Amino acid sequence: MKRIIAILLAVIMIAALVGCGSKKRQPIELTLSTEDSEAILLAAGVRLPDISETPAANSTIQFFSWFDPINNYTEDQVVNTGYWTFREKYNGHVEYVECTYDTRYDELANLIMAATSPDFFPAGVSSEATFPMYCVKNTFIPVNDYIDYTDPLWEGMAEPADAFTLAGKCFAFITDVTFRNICPYNRRVISEWGFDDPADLYANDEWTWDVFYDMCIEFSDPEADRYALDGYAYNGALVQEASGAKFVEKNDNGQYISNLDDPILEQANQLIYDLVKNDCVYHEGTSYWAGRDNHTDGAGVKDGKCLFYITYFTSIQDTVDNISAVWGDVTQGELMFVPLPRNDRGDGEYYLASIPSGYMLIQGAKNPEGVALYAACERFKIIDPTVERIDRQQLRDKYLWTEEMLEMYDECREIILKNTYMYYNGNFIDQLNTAYNHFRDDIARGGATTTWAQLKEQYSESFEYYLEEQNNEIANYIAANS
Repeated sequence: MKRIIAILLAVIMIAALVGCGSKKRQPIELTLSTEDSEAILLAAGVRLPDISETPAANSTIQFFSWFDPINNYTEDQVVNTGYWTFREKYNGHVEYVECTYDTRYDELANLIMAATSPDFFPAGVSSEATFPMYCVKNTFIPVNDYIDYTDPLWEGMAEPADAFTLAGKCFAFITDVTFRNICPYNRRVISEWGFDDPADLYANDEWTWDVFYDMCIEFSDPEADRYALDGYAYNGALVQEASGAKFVEKNDNGQYISNLDDPILEQANQLIYDLVKNDCVYHEGTSYWAGRDNHTDGAGVKDGKCLFYITYFTSIQDTVDNISAVWGDVTQGELMFVPLPRNDRGDGEYYLASIPSGYMLIQGAKNPEGVALYAACERFKIIDPTVERIDRQQLRDKYLWTEEMLEMYDECREIILKNTYMYYNGNFIDQLNTAYNHFRDDIARGGATTTWAQLKEQYSESFEYYLEEQNNEIANYIAANS
């Protein structure tokens, strides 16, 4: 990150950065039915504190992020019931302070130096990672004073929160553990090609790498502008998620170690190697990152130009008009999704990356108690069956999700609960991030010409060297803060 440049330019940039959200969309407040509203507030009274018991009531918290899953901006979006509870029970408000993804940490550093820190930021251990290095850099502060993971409200969250522990302190409010990438598709296109429906294959435990590969091979034809795969996620999802293996492990001592010798990774890379070699991946010229329609999620799926657009689960949670324009006619049941396929030669298990959902407190946060209260409302909506029913009802009524889609969501949840599996990237020192990203990208870009053995030979030494440097930095921080 360009931290030195950021420091030098702080005085110039601060005024602009403080107002970075001022010209953005204006949020609107959506409500629920009277019956649903009363049901949520009645249930909330059992687990959440009374308004008179919390100093965070009647306050505003600032959410600094490049995306906003909290506020509503159009009438046809679902209501975030966690935020709804925060507003209705506590008269709390969330102000969205928008940043640019590529410069998010530089922007945040300038706000911290100007003593105009927002309050909270998305937590993550994967590509949007905040832990551990931005905690080592004091961008974020511990949450121990504001949360009790032994409280029944937070039951089951202590273990995933442990992934954010450094020097005996926890740095995240973890409200849930969800899954990351899935495999969406258009059922009409699948049927037109005479393929078995992936949802049926999954139900019969036949949704495997070999079946997936055969579909991709049969479908792809560069001369007809048909490619089975597109986007940023397919290589990482298949190699580090569906395989159940990852490039970097975290041992019991909190150190990060290379896992490049795991034979499962070689098997997964072979799958990518063969897909790229056989022109199953969309690209322009020699660039494997030149996605169709400027990398619009789902581009080509509706038109039968892309078979499987592996992407974040949240990418298919959108309004009927937006989804139907890209993925397929939701009113006709065209959109469906399945977990990532499993390795035929593996242990017989399906794997999805487990993603902790939650928030980090920013250094200099003015209202940490407010963030803790909002996080409690988010947690409440996840564990209370009344609120869960209303959330599912919204998906059915507003986004037109079918019962089968909701059941597949439950299946994906079961996978991550059975095989809790987090992988690490993006939370490293800068040099390790660079080596890691080049290695990951070369699997896709050079997949048709570069074997796993060649990739390992090229990157193993730098992995080991920079992992040691990172572990030393972490050890120094722990020694100074224990």
